Amino acid sequence: MAIHTGDQIASVFDGAAKTAQHTVDGALDSLSSKVDDIRSQAAPMIDSLSAQAGAAARRGIDAVRDTSQQLRARAVRASDSTVAYVKDEPVKAVLLAAATGALLMGLVSLMRRSRQS
Repeated sequence: MAIHTGDQIASVFDGAAKTAQHTVDGALDSLSSKVDDIRSQAAPMIDSLSAQAGAAARRGIDAVRDTSQQLRARAVRASDSTVAYVKDEPVKAVLLAAATGALLMGLVSLMRRSRQS
């Protein structure tokens, strides 16, 4: 009778183990399916965000390029007008440069004195 009872207990444990295994397998299959669903839903959103980020980056690069070209054009115009002024008014240009140099030297001198004090 003890052998028969031992076989019955082993059979019960075997059945419980198989039931637990089936339950775990079902839960894993369900979880795997949900992960696949989430992944398939997230992929288009990620692609869309990536495309939007790329477009924003291109717009930013274009804006920087345009601004750089405008600044370059302004610098060329300023240089050309300075050269034209010097050609037209050489004495005034030299006097203006000397006055500007003297003013800058005075400012540098004041800054040195204030740091030494």
